[in-house]
Amino acid sequence: MNIGLILLMIIGGAAGLLSTLYIVISLPLTIIQKFYRKARFGTSLFK
Repeated sequence: MNIGLILLMIIGGAAGLLSTLYIVISLPLTIIQKFYRKARFGTSLFK
């Protein structure tokens, strides 16, 4: 296989992996933060 194609596959795979990890980590943290602010400060869940 061409080295450029392999390099492109590695970069594309890493970009997909990093974006997936960001979503998997940030979504639960955002939900937990909203419930914490609701319990502690009484703020709206939709703000």
